[in-house]
Amino acid sequence: MRVVIDTNVFVSGVFWKGPPAAVLEAWRDGRIELVLSPAILDEYQRVGTELNRLFPAIDLNPILGMLALNSRMMQDSELPERLCSDPADDKFIAAAVAANADYVVSGDKALLKVREYRGVRIVAPSTFVQACLK
Repeated sequence: MRVVIDTNVFVSGVFWKGPPAAVLEAWRDGRIELVLSPAILDEYQRVGTELNRLFPAIDLNPILGMLALNSRMMQDSELPERLCSDPADDKFIAAAVAANADYVVSGDKALLKVREYRGVRIVAPSTFVQACLK
């Protein structure tokens, strides 16, 4: 199953526990395939670096390196139409569509409002864990 996770799910999974961490664990265990694009990876790194200032004991470089090597990397692309109220969120849907992914897992209200686009379901981490990882 191919999955795109938005930045808040990534950083929540790294820095805290709960459903976002379960999503990352499923990737680590090979139960899901994560989909990335350069723009998504850049955003993970930028936001992770900001959080790292608050939590200096957590080194994101190893997990970012693993993500880059062990995920399906898609070219950055744009959607034919704007879907999210925050246009910066469209990159997650665009990567999912390009990879023929099953899900975008997000805690972002702008993304969750879309719900589904071209066969890609957009769900909260708790919904994804209950529906797909149990």
